[in-house]
Amino acid sequence: MMKNNMETILEFNQQFVDKREYEQFLTNKFPDKKMAIITCMDTRLVELLPRAMNLRNGDAKIIKNAGAIISQPFGSVVRSVLVAIYELGANEVVVVGHYGCGMTGLNSEGIIEKAKARGVQDVVLDTLTNSGIKLHHWLRGFDNVHEGVLNSVRILRKHPLLPNDIPVHGMVIHPDTGALEWIADGYRYLEDVQSDPDLADKETHTPSATR
Repeated sequence: MMKNNMETILEFNQQFVDKREYEQFLTNKFPDKKMAIITCMDTRLVELLPRAMNLRNGDAKIIKNAGAIISQPFGSVVRSVLVAIYELGANEVVVVGHYGCGMTGLNSEGIIEKAKARGVQDVVLDTLTNSGIKLHHWLRGFDNVHEGVLNSVRILRKHPLLPNDIPVHGMVIHPDTGALEWIADGYRYLEDVQSDPDLADKETHTPSATR
């Protein structure tokens, strides 16, 4: 009989622990590079992104979701960022999107139809809608990865609970080569805002403002 995923995981884990293979990963909960990274859950980035960014176990707090999207300022992603800063010593934030992201042009209607095909009933969807939950908005993605990253950067920079000395950067990674583009310069943004606070509401952090 074929083993299921959980049985396979536990079998491997027993050997992993018995052979003390965990010793090479021993560290503590505080990020050595004092960074919090928000990135996508894409399978291509599991090992590629840390290697491409020269990150080892213990270097950074890595927060993942679909598309590296911050859809609203008081959700779990921002909460994780604030915990990383105030409790774990992070002093820099990087949002890393990637080309070929499944959230690009995501069709929320398509997801809803697939949910219905898997047994979610119309009455459930109607109840959610009548409760004020905007499923089409909640399930939407972005038009392009640059737009998605920059929007997440904006939300973080303007968040009332984020310290005003925390640089928030935006990057895009190629999921095949690991090549990185720095599209939002958090250092430059802080310098600009320090010299002219009115710039906080302007697009000085877009690619043209990158060093």
